[in-house]
Amino acid sequence: MQTLLGHLARWRPFSALVVGDFMLDQMWYGEAERLSADAPVPVLRVTWTEDRPGGSANVCLDLVAMHGKVAALGVVGEDAEGRALAGALASAGVDGSGLVADRARPTTVKRNLIGLAQARHPQKMFRVDVESRTPLSAEATRRLLEEFDRRLTGTDAVCLEDYAKGVCTEEVCQGVIGRARRAGVPVFVDPARLEDYSKYRGCTAITPNRTEAETATGRATHDGADAAHNAQLARELMARVEAEAVVLTLDRHGALLLERGGEPLAVPTVAREVYDVTGAGDMFLAGLAAARANGTTWADAVRFANAAAGLEVEVFGVAPIPLERIHHEILSRGGQGKLRTLEEARVLAGAARREGRRVVFTNGCFDILHSGHVSLLERAAGFGDVLVVGLNSDESVRRLKGAGRPVNTQEDRARVLGALACVGAVVVFDEDTPLRLIEALRPDVLVKGADYAKSQVVGAGVVEGYGGRVELVPLVEGRSTTGTIGRLRQA
Repeated sequence: MQTLLGHLARWRPFSALVVGDFMLDQMWYGEAERLSADAPVPVLRVTWTEDRPGGSANVCLDLVAMHGKVAALGVVGEDAEGRALAGALASAGVDGSGLVADRARPTTVKRNLIGLAQARHPQKMFRVDVESRTPLSAEATRRLLEEFDRRLTGTDAVCLEDYAKGVCTEEVCQGVIGRARRAGVPVFVDPARLEDYSKYRGCTAITPNRTEAETATGRATHDGADAAHNAQLARELMARVEAEAVVLTLDRHGALLLERGGEPLAVPTVAREVYDVTGAGDMFLAGLAAARANGTTWADAVRFANAAAGLEVEVFGVAPIPLERIHHEILSRGGQGKLRTLEEARVLAGAARREGRRVVFTNGCFDILHSGHVSLLERAAGFGDVLVVGLNSDESVRRLKGAGRPVNTQEDRARVLGALACVGAVVVFDEDTPLRLIEALRPDVLVKGADYAKSQVVGAGVVEGYGGRVELVPLVEGRSTTGTIGRLRQA
């Protein structure tokens, strides 16, 4: 885990090409609170609609969220839906100029009808697909591979996303894989549900899910995720596609990694409240490719992809997960509680802002935690979504409070603070004031006790200067660490 965290701390932008079946997801939202008068079917009263990039376009958006420079290579129809898809990709920062328009086929559209009843969670009621599964024509294939040739130089990774809509023919797949191999560029494949994987031969890695692996091998995966059993499927797939690595994604059981010449490695995932599995496979492929483009080992790349896909299933529909949020998720698994370095806290703050959440900052010694501290922290957390606490180091406390302080070490104080649900992260600082932390984190709200005037609050001018605000919270009367220590000495 520490090597993965090291790579995340040094993460660099990368470039990727995504080849596959590009789609337009149309979301029709509305109220579904009655049945039709002429048939026992629910009626959706549409209140608003939304167009989203779908299919292989999901992989593009996921890679962009991981700081990738991405180009999309696929086929759309000469229709309004194709133009809408290209526009949506461009708005998300994806180069869609490699999408080939083919008048012989429509743009693949998935129209989702989503109803809300009695103010509950949105629920997908029905889906209408408009598509052609006819294999690409020779002309469309030629144009697609020409676009690929123009963009391959300087690319760090190629993602091949096959939804069996006719684009990923054997000629296209082998053309992409052969060209990439000759250029030394790895190819990561998310396969369709097929019995024959020969068209993927020569890829760098392939990532079938449980059902896809069972279809391709004719074998059942192990219900309990037995690594030795599932490794038999992985070895069979590796022999067929001659890949460098096979990764079986096993939903709640995480993933199984088999590297060429290596032993199988089971990579567990974190148990989650699954809301919608849509897009998890796309996210896994993007995470694997992005991590390998940043030089991680295969094992760490699978851990990163697992974390990304796990976050994806917790949201409704498909939503790219920012790199910063994945980084924070992996940090949370690292066994260090909520104690963060300043750089790690900046990652947390950045992830929160990208998701429209507000960051709150407060600071103190928090030597012997009492109800006054808890009241301050709970009220501070109420001003936003993520509370970061700056904690004076032991040396800093000694300078401020004198000999005999702190009573508890900074590690113990950080651990106690981190146990509070209202605290998002704890950052230790050695200076007499937290100004350096405030300047680096740029909180939306700065909180101090009301025993300070705003003019006395360190960093108040900085925060208000960029549009943030300062909040002064009333103290709980008669509660202080100094008073507690005094009473203990008297006793």
